[in-house]
Amino acid sequence: MKGILFLAHRLPFPPDRGDKIRSHHVLKALAELAPVHVGCFAETVADRAAEPELAAITASYCMPMRRKQLVVAGLEAVAHGEPVSLAAFRHPVLAQWVRHLLERQLVDTIYVFSGQMGQYVPADWNGRLVVDLVDVDSAKYEAYAREKSAPMRWIDAREARLLAREEARLAARAHHTVLVSEAEAALFAGRLPAGFPAAVSALGNGIDADLFDPARVVTHPELAEDGPHFVFTGQMDYKPNADAARRAIERLMPAIRAVHPAAQFHAVGRAPMPELQALDGVNGARVWGEVADVRPFLAAADVVLAPLTIARGVQNKLLEAMAMGRPVVTTVAAATGLPGKEGVHWAVGDSDAALVGRALDLLAAPETARTMGAAARRLVVETMSWPARLAALPALVGRNPSPKARRNAA
Repeated sequence: MKGILFLAHRLPFPPDRGDKIRSHHVLKALAELAPVHVGCFAETVADRAAEPELAAITASYCMPMRRKQLVVAGLEAVAHGEPVSLAAFRHPVLAQWVRHLLERQLVDTIYVFSGQMGQYVPADWNGRLVVDLVDVDSAKYEAYAREKSAPMRWIDAREARLLAREEARLAARAHHTVLVSEAEAALFAGRLPAGFPAAVSALGNGIDADLFDPARVVTHPELAEDGPHFVFTGQMDYKPNADAARRAIERLMPAIRAVHPAAQFHAVGRAPMPELQALDGVNGARVWGEVADVRPFLAAADVVLAPLTIARGVQNKLLEAMAMGRPVVTTVAAATGLPGKEGVHWAVGDSDAALVGRALDLLAAPETARTMGAAARRLVVETMSWPARLAALPALVGRNPSPKARRNAA
């Protein structure tokens, strides 16, 4: 049996952040269908420690360390008229490994995870190609540009324009292009020219509801008293997450603490940006940085508060909160990819006043908050398992589902 080449911009182990959670589960599902060869990048020493897990699941792999500085990638991008995102993830060792693998005719299918990795598909490749863009990154950079002033506005607008061109190029080549939600797939399809030859659909994210089970988690001891406690989890060197945490601390918490003086906000996630770290202790905020396990923090949350201004696709952090039975207050943008109904499974508000109002309403009605959290967990358990969400994957890559996959998806 010929194999599948899986190209990902990060090592899919451990599944501890949004994109790695998705790539991890897609890779595991592919490995049940055929031998898988993986090309990806390591970014930290911890990634190297996870290398044995990658080796155990693959027929072969190449994982160079990505060390290219952003300024170098920027200069290369300008010189070649390409997005910085492509230049940042270009590596000669990985390119050579892909060429040699394909020359040996060991694979008949390439699965590209994230648009940055499409550059490794040779121009003469005529096998099956599936492109998992996850989110419409070009739209994300358009949103960045609207929020910024020169020169960053120009830089982000350029990135958006060139990424849109690259996304369209990949979609034209692919047998199928998938995105993380129906809304994201519709957005991408709507940005393509009329009559564009592309098959586009959603391949949704799932959740491990057994892992994120409040019955199996002990509340973090430092959040067991006082409060109420608001929690927001995520990778805190990712600008939309850091901006959301800053918004909560600087703009939402003063209004909340006017009603509940002891209220606390917990930003939980690795590598907080310096401007976020500086807010530790401000307006009842605690900036925790990296923790071994986010579940004890979620278990302690009276409300999970996620005031994201820019949000693409499905927010895994919110699925995890829902699986933990927590009431979620977020923005319309962040809720777009969530399952369920507003007011039943989660609550939304876009203005600061609306977000504060929804949060205070839930604090004032504990039974309503418990009912919302319970409904959210039921929904996740019933509809959001990874096998169920990835049931379409075998057909996308031209394989028959394994007996195990058929049973799990049933």
